Amino acid sequence: MSRSLTDAKGGTLRLAELYVSRQGEGLLTGTDSVFVRISGCNLRCWFCDTPYASWHPEGDQQSIDHIVDEILKKKRHHVVVTGGEPMLHRGIVPLCEQLSAAGLHVTMETAGTVIQPVFCDLMSISPKLTGSGPRPNTTSKKWMLQHESRRWNVEVVGELLSRASDFQLKFVVDEPGELEEVESMIGQIDRNVDDNKVWIMPQSRSDAELDRHEVWLRPWCESRGFRYCDRLHIRWYGNCRGT
Repeated sequence: MSRSLTDAKGGTLRLAELYVSRQGEGLLTGTDSVFVRISGCNLRCWFCDTPYASWHPEGDQQSIDHIVDEILKKKRHHVVVTGGEPMLHRGIVPLCEQLSAAGLHVTMETAGTVIQPVFCDLMSISPKLTGSGPRPNTTSKKWMLQHESRRWNVEVVGELLSRASDFQLKFVVDEPGELEEVESMIGQIDRNVDDNKVWIMPQSRSDAELDRHEVWLRPWCESRGFRYCDRLHIRWYGNCRGT
């Protein structure tokens, strides 16, 4: 098991943004939800579409109680805790506890590299492929090496799945040559993973990119029994914050 990082003030979290939108990916696509984006990430994916929570983290430390109050004001049943990498932070545990106590449905979005003893209704794990690493000259050599060493931890993913009341695995794919790696990673997990729980998502930031990837990626998913994961929030709103 990987040792979790913790924030300095266990009762706070650095909040990048909090907003209401429709879930655009995975099992709960189309569900009206509160999105709680926590700043800070231990990876540096080149295609990251939320650099303000990872590469250049924004936001102030806010108390867990305040964040919960803001969520409750939105009057939505579904909450998506995302990042960055929310599992890096000790404060994520009491946040999820309070949301559950309030009767809300909680989805936890994580890359599956670290563990916190959180409760959630849906564990949404997005392991990163070899090709996810930062491009040369975009960050330090240290970050490039750290990304590669951290991006895939099969023991952590297996543990998260064993604890989850429900889960989905989401893999971001950029080119056909990565499909074999996806199957290899699924095979490494010490668990019989239902293909119906596996979502394959195109690396895309526009309708045009989504369409180009879909031509070859959707047929492959159908042939393997995996679920194709269109990024509908991009189609609905474009690639912008707060969606």
